[in-house]
Amino acid sequence: MASTLSQWLSCLRVKLLRRYEHQPFVSCLAGVYGCRWRRYERSQPGDCCCNKLEGASFTLLVAAFCLTLVFLYFWGQAKNDYNDFDWFNFGNLGFWFPWSVVLLVVAAIFFTYVTVLMLLAVCLLSEGQKLYLHWGHKVGILVSLTVSVIATAVLSDLWSKEWRTLLLSFQVTAPFLHVGGVLLTTSLAWPVALHFFRMKSRVRRGLILVMYLTILVSLYLVPLGLYSPCIKEEGTLGPAPALIGHRGAPMLAPENTLMSFERAVEAGSDGLETDVTISFDGVPFLMHDYTLRRTTNIHEVFPNRTNTPAAMFTWNELERLNAGDWFLSHNPFGTAGSLGAEDRQRAGNQSVCNLQTFLQLAAQTDKLVIFDLYRPPRGHPYRDTWIQRTLEVIQNESSIQSSQVLWLPSDLRALVQELDPEFQQTSGSRLPLEELQNNHIVKLNLDYTSMSTELIRKYAAVNITTNLYVISQPWLYSLAWCAGVHSVTTNAPQLLSTISSPLFIMSPDKYKLMWILTDLMSFVLILLVFFFHRWRERELEFCSSSRIKPESNTYSKFKTEMSDIWSVSSGNSPSEKTPSLATVTEH
Repeated sequence: MASTLSQWLSCLRVKLLRRYEHQPFVSCLAGVYGCRWRRYERSQPGDCCCNKLEGASFTLLVAAFCLTLVFLYFWGQAKNDYNDFDWFNFGNLGFWFPWSVVLLVVAAIFFTYVTVLMLLAVCLLSEGQKLYLHWGHKVGILVSLTVSVIATAVLSDLWSKEWRTLLLSFQVTAPFLHVGGVLLTTSLAWPVALHFFRMKSRVRRGLILVMYLTILVSLYLVPLGLYSPCIKEEGTLGPAPALIGHRGAPMLAPENTLMSFERAVEAGSDGLETDVTISFDGVPFLMHDYTLRRTTNIHEVFPNRTNTPAAMFTWNELERLNAGDWFLSHNPFGTAGSLGAEDRQRAGNQSVCNLQTFLQLAAQTDKLVIFDLYRPPRGHPYRDTWIQRTLEVIQNESSIQSSQVLWLPSDLRALVQELDPEFQQTSGSRLPLEELQNNHIVKLNLDYTSMSTELIRKYAAVNITTNLYVISQPWLYSLAWCAGVHSVTTNAPQLLSTISSPLFIMSPDKYKLMWILTDLMSFVLILLVFFFHRWRERELEFCSSSRIKPESNTYSKFKTEMSDIWSVSSGNSPSEKTPSLATVTEH
């Protein structure tokens, strides 16, 4: 029994020492990576994995991988603001096109291409092969790198707030990115250890080890500096933020139309948000843009007035415009195709909505309302009385309760508070607590990028609630929920109303357990990989040195022993032909 076990262990030792040639696999890797389908070369012990040119190419490949990953993640997390980005480009270019989706597809293509090359390189290194990158791939890497750098720089200049969105995303994704980063680094232990123990240059070995350990230790310690409001004790999560439909439900109907607000109510919105402009003859109506060019057929009805301010049209002129057909032709959210035939027909026939109709809907459904109020341009009859005219509609021409109105305009706030103290005074900026209290502010209406758990708690302590705009992605809504936000303005009430609990939420104990187990398992696996390669290279070196004196009794005895073991493992008798030691070591 002991002899059988000894033979089995010796057989296992021989198999571990043998370098297997996965020739079809290596041929495929080398062919795709360097177009060298037959002329690939194994790096010899002591040699570098590539020459200086190929080393520079591999370094460039790593840089391209990192930058394309950052750009793809950056733009992927910016999905919440794709609509704003596309309309920003519409305002500058004069025509509609979904540039945000195109940019996302381009980023995904470049990242996929570079990632495939990275996987091929790592597999070749794991097989002990030298790297030879085809010149076509070198050009492709340069193009990927250049596009990623230019796109990131341009977006940083024109859309800098998305970097704050990126930082917010880490508060929910960082725990999982940490696990993914540790697993990726652990998988690289095999090629790193293989080449580390085969190199003869101490400088290169030290450089490789220091770089690898620096990345590894940094990843292990990332959770020490990690903060996420979604890592909290059970029972401390507050109620879900209330939903306020941003210009209604703009994914289901044309924005700022009666149909849009009706869809928002049906989707479970607690409030409705809009934008109010005063017509030339004093009728407050709903329009976000300064002109009518984007959301009406002004170019057909009044082709000579496409750039005229919306407030310079009379209400009779505004009623002649179609405010829904653009929604079907542009399909800004990619959701128009999901509408039924009846809804499509109704959406295409929407008209400009006035404030009175909007308020009546809110009164009938008992919804809160909040709106931006735009002062008319110079030369407008209501240039100086736009506040008073809006108050007349609210108080005298609609049945809405004053307590349902979140009064956002900061102009003449003291006068408005005096005329109707039942309004819920709302501030669009973060002011000192004393100033907020003096102005009777009960709610803050802030951009979601200013989200801060500490500030939200600070304001809540003095009975000032917080509303964030515009939040349409589930991960952002989950983050706002965990941070204690009281309400959010959203383009997607139909989506967020279905979320029953925050995504990614976990208790501190569960996260610590996940963190410690991940790091511990990674550390153990890396140690095993390094110990294995250290043992293997030393044994191979010993076997190789033993072949120097073929006439020695020690070598002959060792060779005979290895041959017998190989025969046993192959099922042959010792007298049959067996592979030599050179075969074992050279393969």
